[in-house]
Amino acid sequence: MAFNGKARRVVVTGMGAVTPIGLTVKEFWKNALAGMSGAAPITYFDTTQYDTKFAAELKGFDPLNFMDRKLVQRVDPFTQFALAAADEAMKDAAIDLAKTSGERVGIVFGSGIGGLQTFQRQHETLVETKGPHRISPFFIPMMISDIAAGRISMKYGLKGPNYATTSACATASHAIGDAFILIQRGDADIMLSGGSEAGICPMGIGGFNAMKALSIRNDAPKKASRPFEKDRDGFVMGEGGGVLVLEEFGHAIKRGAKIYAEIAGIGFTADAHHITDPAPGGEGAVRSMRAAIRDAGLSPEDVQYVNAHGTSTQPNDRNETAAMKTVFGDHAKKLAINSTKSMIGHLLGAAGAVGSIMTVMTLVENKIHPTINYETPDPNCDLYYVPNTSIEKSVDVALCNTFGFGGHNATLLFRKYREN
Repeated sequence: MAFNGKARRVVVTGMGAVTPIGLTVKEFWKNALAGMSGAAPITYFDTTQYDTKFAAELKGFDPLNFMDRKLVQRVDPFTQFALAAADEAMKDAAIDLAKTSGERVGIVFGSGIGGLQTFQRQHETLVETKGPHRISPFFIPMMISDIAAGRISMKYGLKGPNYATTSACATASHAIGDAFILIQRGDADIMLSGGSEAGICPMGIGGFNAMKALSIRNDAPKKASRPFEKDRDGFVMGEGGGVLVLEEFGHAIKRGAKIYAEIAGIGFTADAHHITDPAPGGEGAVRSMRAAIRDAGLSPEDVQYVNAHGTSTQPNDRNETAAMKTVFGDHAKKLAINSTKSMIGHLLGAAGAVGSIMTVMTLVENKIHPTINYETPDPNCDLYYVPNTSIEKSVDVALCNTFGFGGHNATLLFRKYREN
């Protein structure tokens, strides 16, 4: 179907997630409202030599619940997480592939790093055997970040647009935004979108420690992720994945789909400033949020809630707060703002997917999960971050922010579903 110049409405009809505080969306939402922390000492490897000895690992995840043993051995954990989240999302959306052309269903799904664990294992094989001939023939297909999108399409026979995004912490939001555009244009009727990450390994923890990006609060892991709080000392590494099923509104209505919410605007910008630090005052984030609001045909005063990037690093939280003040002016004081990362850590390339799921659930349930570990206010972060306890609040319009290394900014605007 060619683009005729008139953008089509796009709604969310399915969701799936595997996170450190829940292996389904329902469990994730319940535990987020309760303010549960997924941080704990790392169990995957010996952390004796590492500055950070904890992370937010998946608990109880068994890939055999979603694929056979042979496939488990041939895909990196980030792809396992992607397939698990896609399984829930497809079931949740109740898509009958016998009645839906696979050529009209596509996937945009990303990872910030891809198969880091696979890379580490195969490098160890290379070094320990002193030669390349023991490297697995599956090494490259297991490692590359686009393979999750490919594997999902193969599992379900989805032949529409299919590719990966990689933009550090903005990856999944870019994937969701691209999927939104493809449906608006008429290139697909249904798109699976999101991201996954599995970076809790020696290279992942060691690399971020070398950057001084991770919290080293080893004596109290569950207290370590404290976005917008004065004594924050870095982010907590998390892992997992999230998938949103986006669908053209008329197509969803015709097949009687359950509709969670509408995605109505996106904003993509670049800082063009520094490889890791945000632009002063969150200048790129300002333009990203304004673009999403403008794309939806709304004004800043229409927004009631922001699922913040909120990493628990000093520069991000300070600059994101400044950006929200610039965008919203006096209205910023009326916003409810939270950080999902306070509980699940930073899922890197999957952050935008799980943050979007929490944003959609807020629109559906009119409840907002807390930002936990908020103890000492920071004078530079003086907005309302829903500290420590969830609240009930009617929300019609919400933003989800993600900002990545390299200066990539992505904001998604979701609104409560209305038929008209």
